[in-house]
Amino acid sequence: MYQYIKGSIEGKANNYVVIETYGIGYKIFMSETAIEKIGEIGEQVKVYTHYHVREDDISLYGFLTNEELRMFELLISVSGVGAKSALVMLSNIAPSSFALAILANDTSKLVKIQGIGAKTAARIILELKDKLKTEQAVTTNAKSNEEIKEAIDYDDKVTEAISALQVLGYNRKEIEKAFEKVDKEKLSVEDLIRKGLTLLS
Repeated sequence: MYQYIKGSIEGKANNYVVIETYGIGYKIFMSETAIEKIGEIGEQVKVYTHYHVREDDISLYGFLTNEELRMFELLISVSGVGAKSALVMLSNIAPSSFALAILANDTSKLVKIQGIGAKTAARIILELKDKLKTEQAVTTNAKSNEEIKEAIDYDDKVTEAISALQVLGYNRKEIEKAFEKVDKEKLSVEDLIRKGLTLLS
């Protein structure tokens, strides 16, 4: 419903901010990290939003970047992960590290986060990895034989980075185009993901 809200910060609390735009104050729940970074009272900001509707609750959740918004929406799509748990995760792990943990089946990185046990971490990895495989299959099936022959020959490091960015919701073609501008030899997988996020934002 709302892609983003632009306005002035009128209030800050532990888990939400109030953004005023055109005389309306929006209460927007955010991670602690985002609230620390967002700015001071009176400053103009742009907050990406998710309109969360449940039988007993209608809330707005806010994010400083599209990547955080994508990560949040991925997390709440996992059975058993609620919006509040997803916000806690956003306070404790960057989208690039999160995507890498999914690809590497690294449950140890996720269980360090408050409120995330071993079963939940395993479920997050399983469901999101399956979703990535489905999206990749659709992309591959949509390509013609000619396009497949002309595909860029990436090494394992770049392939991992591309898959991680796909976890965060980006299209493979736009990722490949962004990586044409990157010196891929000198960067680690996580650095490639960070660089990709900067170019794709």
